[in-house]
Amino acid sequence: MTEKQLHKELADIFTADQLFTDELSRLTKGTDAGLYRLIPKAVVKVNSEEEVIRLLRFCNDKKIPVTFKAGGTSLSGQTISDSILMEAGKGFDFSVITDNGETATFGCGLTGGAANLILRRYRRKLGPKPASVKSAKIGGIISNNASGSSYGILHNSYNTIKSMRIIFANGSVLDTGNSESRKAFIAENPQLIGDIVQLHRDATENKAIESRIASKFKLKNTCGYGVNSLIDFDDPIDIIQHLMIGSEGTLGFISQATFRTVHDAPLKATAMVYFRNLRDVSEAIIPLRGCQVSAAELMDRNALRAVEDQQGMPEELKTLPEGAAALLIDTSADDEATLLNQMREIEERLAHIETLTPIKFTTDKFLYNLYWNVRNGLFTSAAATRPAHTASIIEDVAFSGERLGDALTDLRELLVNSGYSDAVMWGHLLDGNVHFTVFPDINSVEEVKRYSTFMHELSELVVVKHDGSLKAEHGTGRNMAPFVEKEWGSDIYDLMKRIKRAFDPDNVLNPGVIINDDSEVFIKNLKRIPDANPIIDKCIECGFCEVVCPSKDLTLTPRQRIVAYRFIADSSSAEKNRQKSILKQVREISYPLDQTCATDGLCGIACPVDIDTGKLVKELRWQQNGKLANMVADTIASNMAPLTSFIRGFITLPHSISKVVGYKSMENFARGIYKLGDGVFPLWTKYTPSGSKKIKQNIYSNENPDSPEVVYFPSCITRSMGGPSFGYEEKEDLPAKMLSVLRKAGYKVIIPEEKNRLCCGMAFSSKGFRKQAARKENELNEALLKASRNGELPIVCDMSPCLLHMRETLDGRLKLYDQVEFIHDFLIGRLQFTKAPVRIAVHSTCSATKMQLEEKLFKVASLCADEVIVPDSVTCCGWAGDRGFFYPELNNAALSPLKHEIMNASEGYSNSRTCEIGLSINSGVAYKSLVYLVDKCTTMHNIVDEFRS
Repeated sequence: MTEKQLHKELADIFTADQLFTDELSRLTKGTDAGLYRLIPKAVVKVNSEEEVIRLLRFCNDKKIPVTFKAGGTSLSGQTISDSILMEAGKGFDFSVITDNGETATFGCGLTGGAANLILRRYRRKLGPKPASVKSAKIGGIISNNASGSSYGILHNSYNTIKSMRIIFANGSVLDTGNSESRKAFIAENPQLIGDIVQLHRDATENKAIESRIASKFKLKNTCGYGVNSLIDFDDPIDIIQHLMIGSEGTLGFISQATFRTVHDAPLKATAMVYFRNLRDVSEAIIPLRGCQVSAAELMDRNALRAVEDQQGMPEELKTLPEGAAALLIDTSADDEATLLNQMREIEERLAHIETLTPIKFTTDKFLYNLYWNVRNGLFTSAAATRPAHTASIIEDVAFSGERLGDALTDLRELLVNSGYSDAVMWGHLLDGNVHFTVFPDINSVEEVKRYSTFMHELSELVVVKHDGSLKAEHGTGRNMAPFVEKEWGSDIYDLMKRIKRAFDPDNVLNPGVIINDDSEVFIKNLKRIPDANPIIDKCIECGFCEVVCPSKDLTLTPRQRIVAYRFIADSSSAEKNRQKSILKQVREISYPLDQTCATDGLCGIACPVDIDTGKLVKELRWQQNGKLANMVADTIASNMAPLTSFIRGFITLPHSISKVVGYKSMENFARGIYKLGDGVFPLWTKYTPSGSKKIKQNIYSNENPDSPEVVYFPSCITRSMGGPSFGYEEKEDLPAKMLSVLRKAGYKVIIPEEKNRLCCGMAFSSKGFRKQAARKENELNEALLKASRNGELPIVCDMSPCLLHMRETLDGRLKLYDQVEFIHDFLIGRLQFTKAPVRIAVHSTCSATKMQLEEKLFKVASLCADEVIVPDSVTCCGWAGDRGFFYPELNNAALSPLKHEIMNASEGYSNSRTCEIGLSINSGVAYKSLVYLVDKCTTMHNIVDEFRS
């Protein structure tokens, strides 16, 4: 079937919004975290089991291969395809909690992080905890038999899944938790059931095979199929269920699963223990297995060296000798007495092992987080400093406790001899599970050959010499498929091939993954890594950024923007004017790449190598801004005072008209103007603010001559459009409320001179107008230095995004505070709070999140209201400065879960006036600045008349 015919036939059975056949979508959606690149012929997004059945029957009938994709965080090449890629959509993003959280059912499209947030209120969590848990989805976690740092084999996917719903290649459905479904499936699928029964017999009646399988699965092992299912269970349905775990989409599609969850003890302690070498640290594994240990994380000297110079790291890291290793031991309990006993037992069990420093546990939250920051920063630092053009490949092996010391020593020697002496090694010591990074230049034929030789030597070391696991928890994929038979032997490998034929006789489900006769498939179809832009060149395409991106369900994610830009840069490399060619292609995909990027920077927080894709987009905007655009920006920057004055008057007009004709009629008219203008005119809604009143004073004195002083900078947004909108009970604008709160707290308030022309420059910077942004930043810097007496006085701003930009660009002497932060740090002790009997929702803006103000926002809100709701699934609101006025679909996509998650909250609060517009639109609740709530719930003084006089 030709590609054109395929697209036509898929279009007959799926709607246009589910089918992606354009080059950009196929390239970007076809990417995962591994080192391979295949571009699918079509991508189909499914939202229900019925749609999955429809697609699988189509593929099975036409003998067209299909691959499943959830979060795309897999590392071994198991979620890519050059045929049809099936993407799990929002319809599989659901949860059902039962038995007070002890069991929970999750759709395959829900992330592990979201599942754990839901379970947290029950003091429960998922057993499997891969490093990608915040971004990896339930379907992928199960399909790779994920485990992670804390729980090892005991609480991996295999041992915590209670039941699941499976859709097979022929479209048949099995619910393993439903007795009627089990009976019906057995009756309707005699061939598969017969094959499974025979496989069970062949595995259990051959004692050599049974013994080998049992022995191998004492370790973590995700190399090949989970053939332990054949010896652990007798019932064919139970065998089928457990074979699905770790099958990487080659046997069927798991639409949902019910987990037996794990208790999450609230009290935690940790110890960072240093050893002379890898052999010594390996001696701790056996005694630790007899203790109550939540995690035991190994870090070699290279790993510690990767983070030792970072701010906040323990000073002792720099003094450790060459060859040293560290072990981060974590234990947890429900009460202090139990926790102390566990700590004491661990210290006693390890007393006979020589350490460089005494074993000392801490329950101090700061030290606890500090030690875990060391562990969590290892891969980040190593990957971020790798050479240009190199891939970041994480290998994943496991050894028995008895062999671990020798095996790790041999592994380090192999890495050095293979030219990977800079490899960082870390792992989960309780399981003998070790990860390490290698950074080959996969653009180079010679480097690929070197990597190939290394992989063959690694398989010899792990399998032949030390009888370990070649893949402990990252799955087989294409990366380890050629080595599966070597690890298991021909008899057990033959069982695996029979399993594949039994489930998928026509080989349409993810062919080439796990079972592959091509001995060189692990070095074929490697991603090219071009020099694209220094901002993004360190990207490893892991996808951790995607879950926080506001445009993820609308156009592209940060990972996808990087993939697209890399492709453009690579394809333009031979052009005479490479930059001109790049910009031409960027303009052709401007809407998904640029126009719908919020440039909020949250992707930089989620990224393990600290890439803020928004910086790339801002640079592209700067490169594309022409003379006319810069002239307009210059005019605006030079006329900020008259512009804000005009907005103050004009923006109130629609509200005045609405009082006569009604808000519905006014919104319909505004929507028509917006559509007619096709992006020229902003979209007005009833939640658009009214104009502020002009601030006429620069100093607002207090009756007490010894009162503290504060500089208040009202942003250009709140000076022009800081007034109330639909749903506000109050008539005062935000600056008036801010002054009310500051003055009732006893402060003398100073407002910078020439305030009307001041702007932080963020509005210009976000659009790529660098010169104009710098000009406004310098003007504000001078004004604030003067008003604060060169930084002597604190400065508070009423817009969180503006405040963050000020912190990033202004003089370091200035003490700059967001409204929430200033209230929390300075005013709580100076105000009398009275809780209102109300349920409210709060939203931490992107800037507040980047400044780590979430806890302070919640604390201040909790002083004012009986119940405070923080929606679990909402990150960036997608308003993005003024982008919500011109691209409201971005805001709507970002906030699609908001209305459901705030439940029946009657009020909403945040700390950015523009973000509050979008929050109000998408929740139906009028969001306001938190300052309004604080003013309402603290002792009041009638100062508004004086303020405006």
